[in-house]
Amino acid sequence: MRPALPALADVQALPLLLRAVVPPEYRDDNDHMNVRFYLALFDDAGYPMIENMGLTPEYHKAHQTGGFDLEHHLRYLAEVRIGETVAIHWRLLTHSPKRMHYLMFMVNETRPSLAATFECVNSFADLRVRKTAPFPPEVQAQLAALHAAHSALAWQAPACGVMSA
Repeated sequence: MRPALPALADVQALPLLLRAVVPPEYRDDNDHMNVRFYLALFDDAGYPMIENMGLTPEYHKAHQTGGFDLEHHLRYLAEVRIGETVAIHWRLLTHSPKRMHYLMFMVNETRPSLAATFECVNSFADLRVRKTAPFPPEVQAQLAALHAAHSALAWQAPACGVMSA
């Protein structure tokens, strides 16, 4: 069984990756944000997450590297309406030399609530051979420090239970 959802304050204490107002073009026939745009916002939040580790577009271009998402699990918890403000925070669950397993949390700041979670396993990639590769040592060190900090949190992450780095 999956752990209980964390308190909103606990999620909001995690690193903030993105804040956005849901635009009219994200509307679906039910007059709320269409499911495809939850994934788009989580994807948009992934870029600052990676860039904060030094894996900027310039780094990737210079080293012919990138990232591959290997697995996703998206959980919808509450509807988000057009014009509402959402914020995405993240928590590292685990990592290996080539992969990281993390959760992102979408918070509806307009109606304070947890709107969705996004769980992902992502790998570093050598684009010259189009295969996974070890993260650079400095990124591995950042992942280890972040994992230690996030593992020490007083609440259990609501992971789906079938994914792992």
